[in-house]
Amino acid sequence: MTTTTPAAPARFGLARTFRLGLRRIPFELRQYFRAGDQVFFTFLFPTLMYVLFATIFTGDVGEGPDKISMATYYLPGLIAGGILLSGVQGPALEIAAEKSDGTLKRLGGTPLSPVTYFIGKLGEVFVTAILQIALLIAVAVVVYRVELPTDAAAWGRFAGIFALGLIACTLLGIALSSVPRSGKSSAAVVIPVVLLIQFVSGVYIAFSVLPDWLQNAAGVLPVKWIAQGMRSVFYPDSFRAAETSGSWDIGLIIVMLVVWLVVGLVLSRLTFRWIRRDR
Repeated sequence: MTTTTPAAPARFGLARTFRLGLRRIPFELRQYFRAGDQVFFTFLFPTLMYVLFATIFTGDVGEGPDKISMATYYLPGLIAGGILLSGVQGPALEIAAEKSDGTLKRLGGTPLSPVTYFIGKLGEVFVTAILQIALLIAVAVVVYRVELPTDAAAWGRFAGIFALGLIACTLLGIALSSVPRSGKSSAAVVIPVVLLIQFVSGVYIAFSVLPDWLQNAAGVLPVKWIAQGMRSVFYPDSFRAAETSGSWDIGLIIVMLVVWLVVGLVLSRLTFRWIRRDR
């Protein structure tokens, strides 16, 4: 009697893999907005924190014609914080839950590839992050009368840093999803990490006021460079003197974000599994 083993699910070519990934984006978005707690803690949280800081802390920063309001002062950091929440916290919590409830195990039995799954998650993150940052900037302009840059080069810099930072953070979030033992424990693992990174990266307090040893330790984190890049967009150029090096270091920002993108890609591919491993 001849026995046969089940054939592995057929995988698709690159073009179809990409098309299927794009088709997953609307599904991922529906799942995202159906989770009310996730919408609050990842989508609305940066705007709520911005309103809190801009309302409590009033007055101006700087001197002469280059002085800015506190509402303008906090905007770049909260944009960077929003990118971190959308890119790291959102996917890390989602994927950990999908591992725990068997969703990834079921997907692993289909021809769907991890690349298709990644594209769907990345598309979801980009759409929600764009909406999130647009809401934050709209509140800054309408409620607090923040003046936005009029230079096209500044907005081009904004778009580049936003895209690089968000992709890097999303890949790191996918990798971080492998750390929690279950979906129930994922929030206890992920949220403290994200909060700590925000506080040491210049999101809520100026990076330059941190102790030297903490600046050295946190200086490699991607959010520190995203926040610095966003300050170069929304602050007058004279404010670059307050940075650690006395410059915006745009070239170094791009290099650091590309490095983190590559690190995130490697880590996410090495740690991602369809089927949850027993621990």
